Amino acid sequence: MPLLTRRQGLLLPWASALAAVGCGWLPREALVPMPVIHLRAAAQRRADVLVVMLPGAYSLPREFIDHGFVTRLQQRYAVDVTIADAHLGYAENGTLLERLHDDVLAPAQREGYRRIWLVGISLGGFASLGLLMRQPEAIEGVLTIAPYVGPPELLRQVSAAGGATAYSAAPHRDDDLQAELWVWLGRSSPALRDKIHLYTGSDDRLIAGQRLLEALLAADHVLEVAGDHDWPAWNTLWSRWLTRAPWPHA
Repeated sequence: MPLLTRRQGLLLPWASALAAVGCGWLPREALVPMPVIHLRAAAQRRADVLVVMLPGAYSLPREFIDHGFVTRLQQRYAVDVTIADAHLGYAENGTLLERLHDDVLAPAQREGYRRIWLVGISLGGFASLGLLMRQPEAIEGVLTIAPYVGPPELLRQVSAAGGATAYSAAPHRDDDLQAELWVWLGRSSPALRDKIHLYTGSDDRLIAGQRLLEALLAADHVLEVAGDHDWPAWNTLWSRWLTRAPWPHA
């Protein structure tokens, strides 16, 4: 399946959709190549596992560091970390998945990483699922934290159809990335869905779409804690994940 190259921003009002669920505004230029931060677990060698962190639509990559995600991760597990600046500008100009593939995933594979995990928050969760859709053989697993999974109208359509499986059986446009994701989710094998873990807050603003996604996943791949669409809940969820992540211990 080809990587996304269409200008999805012309087809779907990403900024309006995310603003409707309460995200803030932090306009930044969609640079090429996409900026990344690399943090190795050990200075002298490459770890077996690479964890790629993808922030929310308007978040800065350093927020993963400032909120202790990276420190807590590398204290417990022998993994390398890449944080990509995959902000809303790339979704708006239609290059989000293209840049993540070309500037993050492909270089990691060339460097020798064979176990690649994606950790995405909000829009980063959507990007993680999109990359898994495009490159399932290259990604071992995905942790989506409070993911954005589409605008309200699309989610109503999925719900009205009876869920993703039924929704995916009907014809759909091939130029709508968000609808394409739901078609793929509905048609995916159980083994592929087992690569997805969904963690969120019970009062998250995006909970309606997350519950639709939850219906496709094994119960032990889903965790819900008290909290809303913000860092206190995400920190709690991250701490819980770190007690069960399938990575080599430090």
